[in-house]
Amino acid sequence: LSHGGGPRVSGPNVGNRVDVVLGAQWGDEGKGKVVDLLAQDADMVCRCQGGNNAGHTVVVDSVEYDFHLLPSGIINPSVTAFIGNGVVIHLPGLFEEAEKNEKKGKGQSVVIVCVCVLGTTKKGIGPVYSAKAARSGLRICDLLSDFEEFSERYKVLAQQYKSMYPTLEIDIDGELEKLKAYVDRIKPMVQDGVYYMYEALHGRPKKILVEGANAALLDIDFGTYPFVTSSNCTVGGVCTGLGMPPQNVGEVYGVVKAYTTRVGIGAFPSEQDNEIGDLLQTRGKEVGVTTGRKRRCGWLDLVLVKYAHMINGFTALALTKLDILDVFEEIKVGVAYKVDEELVPYFPANQEVLHKVEVQYETLPGWKSDTSTARTFEELPENAQKYVRFIEDQLGVPGKSVFYSASSDHILTIAPFSNRVAGLLRSLKTWKSHGI
Repeated sequence: LSHGGGPRVSGPNVGNRVDVVLGAQWGDEGKGKVVDLLAQDADMVCRCQGGNNAGHTVVVDSVEYDFHLLPSGIINPSVTAFIGNGVVIHLPGLFEEAEKNEKKGKGQSVVIVCVCVLGTTKKGIGPVYSAKAARSGLRICDLLSDFEEFSERYKVLAQQYKSMYPTLEIDIDGELEKLKAYVDRIKPMVQDGVYYMYEALHGRPKKILVEGANAALLDIDFGTYPFVTSSNCTVGGVCTGLGMPPQNVGEVYGVVKAYTTRVGIGAFPSEQDNEIGDLLQTRGKEVGVTTGRKRRCGWLDLVLVKYAHMINGFTALALTKLDILDVFEEIKVGVAYKVDEELVPYFPANQEVLHKVEVQYETLPGWKSDTSTARTFEELPENAQKYVRFIEDQLGVPGKSVFYSASSDHILTIAPFSNRVAGLLRSLKTWKSHGI
């Protein structure tokens, strides 16, 4: 067809890429440590899903910072934090978190877009996402528009929750007063999310980092349903939770703990409910930052990590807490599942089936020496190197795309990776992190 003789539009300008950090197991892999590293030269750090059901502690220059809603990469004072439409927010908790960290010396720039909000003192992550799906939820744009109309909708929603949960007490008038007081405080922080993100992607060159909360096996669609969270914490949630197209997704870092942990109930095929699990729990200090609950522990399960890779298309892997395995004579790695003596070529979606699987293990020799002070891949004991390479080979990720960290305060060791990460490592200050 003729274009009318006028100038033709050239191919689309993709713009800036967005690097993403995602959990590859059931959460608590140490995503925050990877984000802390990558955020050191970032211009924006973003949250795209979840709420304050995630927890992360960072210690910088002997000062401890706690994050539940704010992106943990905000510890870099030159970064702008962007909380996208996929996140659910408890406003009092947000301001309390910001004020606590600001008093400790980190004044950050925060941008909030049209997020869902439930103004009770409960976390209410699940109920808020339920209200969003039922189209009865309240958004920041509603709060900042017509407060009288917002109040009426709030009262209807509160009554719905009180009928659903008879023991729930809500001081409706008191909560509305609090929310009204937040209007002037939050208004300067709120932008139209799609437009703001588009400008960030197509303006001057920027390094944009997305911090995923929870993890692949907790995804509402792809996780071990029903024992999952209420949002999409896989790579698709980045696009829907920030309002950006998939072609702007750059590196996708899958964070994998060197063993497996899970909080709460639900199937856990490689769980070691024995002295091995106890040792992993003790050495790894496996206690939830947000919940305070002990985590269940077991051997690394590559079946579920492969499944996470199928969904997310990881371009790089971060292997964390390798040093927790330093004391083991031998280390098992789950490589396949059997049900009724037959190999299952996929990760079972059904919980009853997942409870019945028999994990097929490869047994690797341990290294029985301290790896926490290793600064390069070559400094690791030979058997520790073989463990890393085994994971790499099983998952089909190139060696240049694997880096790994110890759990000690300020050590992050790295296999051949990229000039960017290597440069960041050289400038890394003393810090430690726990959680998410």
